[in-house]
Amino acid sequence: MFHAFRVTDSDCNFAVQRCPDEEAWAPEMKWATPQYSKNEVNRAGEVIVAPVQSYAYLPNDQREAMEYEEMHRYYDALDVVNNWRSSHNFPLNTFHINLRRRARSIDGGCITAQRIKRLSSIEAKLTRFPTMTLSQMQDIGGCRAIVASCGQVNELAKSFAGSDIKHPLAQKDDYIACPKNSGYRGIHLIYRYRSDKRTDYNTLKIEVQLRSQLQHAWATAVETVGAFVQQALKSSIGGKDWLRFFALMGTAIAVREKAEPVPNTPTAYDHLVKELREYAHELDIANKLAAFGTALDITTTRPEVKNAHYFLIEVNHATKMVTVKSYKQAESEKATAEYLEVEKKIRASKDSDAVLVSVDSMAALSRAYPNYFLDTKVFVNLMSETLKSTRSPPKRSGRQLSLFREAK
Repeated sequence: MFHAFRVTDSDCNFAVQRCPDEEAWAPEMKWATPQYSKNEVNRAGEVIVAPVQSYAYLPNDQREAMEYEEMHRYYDALDVVNNWRSSHNFPLNTFHINLRRRARSIDGGCITAQRIKRLSSIEAKLTRFPTMTLSQMQDIGGCRAIVASCGQVNELAKSFAGSDIKHPLAQKDDYIACPKNSGYRGIHLIYRYRSDKRTDYNTLKIEVQLRSQLQHAWATAVETVGAFVQQALKSSIGGKDWLRFFALMGTAIAVREKAEPVPNTPTAYDHLVKELREYAHELDIANKLAAFGTALDITTTRPEVKNAHYFLIEVNHATKMVTVKSYKQAESEKATAEYLEVEKKIRASKDSDAVLVSVDSMAALSRAYPNYFLDTKVFVNLMSETLKSTRSPPKRSGRQLSLFREAK
């Protein structure tokens, strides 16, 4: 059945046509709204990253009382942080709808997704940037489009730049024109939500990420390896050999996409491939990446949920177990609450991770987030092709390494 609907944000500022596989828009559903001032939010952010105090020097009864008080202070702060995080769902959904429409007009086979930032990622970022406050963080809510080619990424960015979106653009980071030293490439757009009707959400920031499928293969491989070696490679923290390898692969992909190379990597293609071969051999990368996804145990709960909108993914890298739970769009509040409970449960574990995301279907889930399914097949194929010859980059198009088909 084809549904037609219109989102008009004075509320959303977009006119959107309904696609057959999407769930109907539900303006009557309950969305979280900010319940705390930015000062309270910032104080809560400070509490969740504060060093754990030791009360070993106190008598037992006093120590237990202090530890109990500190635990409650942390959980009270967590409630504030979770409300702030959940409050981004409505503006995030607004931007995701618009992103999906624009991306599909450029690449009918694109994948789009949205996610609320993980608690562990919030804590890590606040720790890494001690002058940053929680209310300043720009990527609490983020949506992403993955299109076939680098040219389509630039076309999609131009589509946003030439639009009449009333939400102010706060920042644009073009990591294709200026790649990060890590090798990361893509385009990030940061918007401030603004509405005459839904004023509760005004000034909340939403990040829109635009990637080609090869850029996405690189980024998700970095996250998969980082999870297994327990290093923040995504943030350029970790073993220098792994960091160098991914910087070199960033340039190899850039050459393939006829784009700017990663800083401090060889400009001569033969030198680039020779150095890549050295690291690929020393790190035994092909075998390690292949081993990560073997014997993976995937469990899907609530498979009876039709037209699922949210998916809660929990992965244990040590046991290679992945659990996926589905929720309808109207269950946003329930999904967010259960997400927080899972995060509390796995907080002390370095082997576990969880994320709450939204994609168009269960089938699209593993392609939008292959790192949560320990899947690096596309990246391994890309690396193997790159290492074959020092003369010139592979001539196969990006579509032939498509993330949107099953990788063989």
